[in-house]
Amino acid sequence: MADLPRFLTLPDVAEILNTSVAQVYAMVRRGDLPAIKIGGRGQWRVSEADLEEHIAHLRVETRKFIDEHPFDPAETAVDDDVTS
Repeated sequence: MADLPRFLTLPDVAEILNTSVAQVYAMVRRGDLPAIKIGGRGQWRVSEADLEEHIAHLRVETRKFIDEHPFDPAETAVDDDVTS
């Protein structure tokens, strides 16, 4: 990711991943995405490096899922977020 700050806000991460801030917050709170809390108000920040590492991990997990669940042309997805 070129020209990003070292630490990203949760809305920044949500925009990069094209998802909601609530989803990013859930990933952070579950421990799926490493983050730090800073300042008196405890604002969350995700390092660019941790985000890139998380994306790489998701690619590996996705490949494993695809290998374990071969595509069946008879299946028809309603949207891109099918989680079966």
